[in-house]
Amino acid sequence: MKGPVSARQGEPAARGSPVDMKPAVALARAGVAGLDIGTTASEMALVELRRLLAAWHAHEPGARLGHDPEALHQLRVTARRIDATLGLFRQQLPLALSHARRTAKTVLRTLGAARDLDVQLAQLERYCAGLPENERAAAEPLQARLQAQRLRARARMVRALDSEPTRRWLGALSLASAQAPTGNGALAERALVVMPERVRSRFRKLRKSVRRLDTSSSMEDYHGVRRRAKQLRYAIECGAGLFGKPAQETLKALRRLQDTLGAHQDAHMAGNRLAALATDPANTLPPATLFLMGRLAEHYTGTTAQARKSLTRSWRKVRGKRWRALRAQLEQLSHTACEAHRGAPAQPARADEAAITVPTLEHAPEPPARPIH
Repeated sequence: MKGPVSARQGEPAARGSPVDMKPAVALARAGVAGLDIGTTASEMALVELRRLLAAWHAHEPGARLGHDPEALHQLRVTARRIDATLGLFRQQLPLALSHARRTAKTVLRTLGAARDLDVQLAQLERYCAGLPENERAAAEPLQARLQAQRLRARARMVRALDSEPTRRWLGALSLASAQAPTGNGALAERALVVMPERVRSRFRKLRKSVRRLDTSSSMEDYHGVRRRAKQLRYAIECGAGLFGKPAQETLKALRRLQDTLGAHQDAHMAGNRLAALATDPANTLPPATLFLMGRLAEHYTGTTAQARKSLTRSWRKVRGKRWRALRAQLEQLSHTACEAHRGAPAQPARADEAAITVPTLEHAPEPPARPIH
């Protein structure tokens, strides 16, 4: 059975210590990732948008062809990062770019529909690889049905990429990101001031979404946590040149958290698609295939339950010593920026950011497995 095989797959500064100007001096002399202490957040945002637009143009041809699912995956990630950058710097970007987010959401939905079928076909192939030879034939009608859905989703995706709103969107991004930022107020705010607070704000939002989880939380609740984790990750990655080693350690933990939540969401969506196929009045799938789909649905239910159990451990690694080290670095940068420009003292992060109680999910009752008939 052939099909897509690619799927998702420093010491903290002491609180209250004197402001150390060494980070500012190092930034001003050598620059980090092309930045210096005078770099504005607007300049940082436009540099990031130019990088992402280059990535878009590199991945779009392969995504259109459809020979390698990874190209579509990378194009979708690029679109998501463009949207995240527009949101992260919405106060530091021209007004025309803030309106571009509406089109970004539409593009993401279209890319996501095609990408989800790539993922499910890859999941099916891995599952069938562990079956006896005589049972694999039962999966072929299901694979054919999913591939037909994938072809239709890809056709819609190509039409969306060719549409006037999408081409206008890309043109507006290219034009705005190529221009030098001008203005004052928010457009002139320095990255060294803006980025630490952006990261702290996104951490607080992620923490809040995690604290709302309990054993009865819906898929949408978990998806909200995943979305917040991505927003925090993208903010840290955007400013990683400023944040140093603590950022890298936090990013590792965030990626593991995203992997856990991604497995949860992929299994949930795959199970829903199987249920829709099985209950379709026009369904002509043979009994052996329907039976295999029931077993596959049980497998997805187990994957979802296991991902929920793993979430507590993954989150603990994000909000523990890694976040404390990064938070100290953020505070140091904020104080450095204020001292360098003789501004008012920066507000330290709230002391309760590390004192987070995560709901215990290990003893959550697993939903009963229901074979599809």
